[in-house]
Amino acid sequence: MDSSTVRIILLTIHYLFFLYAFSVIASYIILAVISAIESNQYMKKNSFVNFTEILSSTVSPSISIIAPAYNESLNIIENVRSLLSSHYVNYDVIIVNDGSKDNSLELLIEAYDLVKVNYLLNEQVKTKPLRQGVFKSTNPAFEKLIVVDKENGGKADALNFGLNISQSKYVACIDVDCLLLEDSLQKMIKPFLELTDVRVIASGGVIRIANSCTIKEGKLLDVNLPYKMIEVAQILEYLRSFLLGRMAWSRLNGLLVISGAFGMFEKKLAIEVGGYDTNTVGEDMEIVVRMRRHMEELKEKYKVAYIPDPLCWTEAPDNYKILVSQRNRWTRGTIETLKKHRKIGFNPKYKVLGMLSYPYWFFYERLAPIIEVIGILYFVILIALENVKWDYAIAFFLLAYLFSVLFTIIAILSEELTFHQYKKKGIGFKLLLVTLFEPFVLHPFILYAAIKGNIDYYFNKKLKWGEMTRKGLSNK
Repeated sequence: MDSSTVRIILLTIHYLFFLYAFSVIASYIILAVISAIESNQYMKKNSFVNFTEILSSTVSPSISIIAPAYNESLNIIENVRSLLSSHYVNYDVIIVNDGSKDNSLELLIEAYDLVKVNYLLNEQVKTKPLRQGVFKSTNPAFEKLIVVDKENGGKADALNFGLNISQSKYVACIDVDCLLLEDSLQKMIKPFLELTDVRVIASGGVIRIANSCTIKEGKLLDVNLPYKMIEVAQILEYLRSFLLGRMAWSRLNGLLVISGAFGMFEKKLAIEVGGYDTNTVGEDMEIVVRMRRHMEELKEKYKVAYIPDPLCWTEAPDNYKILVSQRNRWTRGTIETLKKHRKIGFNPKYKVLGMLSYPYWFFYERLAPIIEVIGILYFVILIALENVKWDYAIAFFLLAYLFSVLFTIIAILSEELTFHQYKKKGIGFKLLLVTLFEPFVLHPFILYAAIKGNIDYYFNKKLKWGEMTRKGLSNK
């Protein structure tokens, strides 16, 4: 192979990397602009809404909060209290104890005066059977609480059991370790009530990180910034994702995922499509894609709504081992969902879902870590061949770093101008300071987790959820 051919090949590779990087940056900018427009409109539209009219009305739609629990003894009492503290009038709380090996059930029985009851089950979705049975409280103060103890089948199986036992029109699926604010349900149900020209099939909300926050008796009393940089870096990541990403996809009606930590669904449709898939670790993303695909095939107008209010607070990993395990699972869940529903990809029959959402997730979520690692390896080869133009290389890396920092600063400003949850003096400065280091303290580990997730997906099929050890929000 002569030198001119090698030069052409290298130039082609260079331009391909450049075009990919340019398209990533362009897509982020476009999504940020759309998110800003959508957030501004949401703030204006809802600034005068009286949510008490929704929560106090006896004709408000019924909602079941379904919370799977597995070995959650550290958080379960306080978080169930949080779920029972909603200001919404027409709801119940279904705790599905999914074969816990700790004393979660015993703690619930003692704290909420539970007794075993006979309960009619309509098994519309196949699940693992009951273990000790269904429990309700003898205390009228906890009449909304239902506790189910079943054999272990995983989170998706527990959610399906909740769908079977629920008698409500809508279900709000939540991680039991999460903390819901009192007005969460009326804000999440609002899109289902106000959009009459389309069928709202699901709505999702913003997830915030509760590490180091003051929580007492299931209530968020004070928002603090964590001490560990890994935790603060995840706060920045969540701000980018929820404020500058999902808001835009909601506007485009192209949202593919609602966080498993907190999402609301039309129960009838969720059961109609077969409930949650028990053969994936990304059941939250997969059911949204399946519901959307079903609606597209019915040729019925629909929407997956998104609420930018910080409605749900959760505990984030505070060490790299658990972080890598979590992101590994997210990667495998994305791969499984995109592979299972590959029929919709680049298929005009599925409109925005097939021609915009699927390609974006495929190129910029599924392939991004692989392309990044290939780029790093290619750069190392160029160094070995002494074929690096260092002035261009340094300029490229500097541009990528500055864009990452600037984009995060925009996310922080968006938070400050909208919901402003971090009010304490000095927190804004600390967030900006961590922004400078975040590309080095968080991104490499997320990249490693994504690559490991790809390897595990293809070569370690027995791997399921992985480790996610909780320390308890009230102890942080």
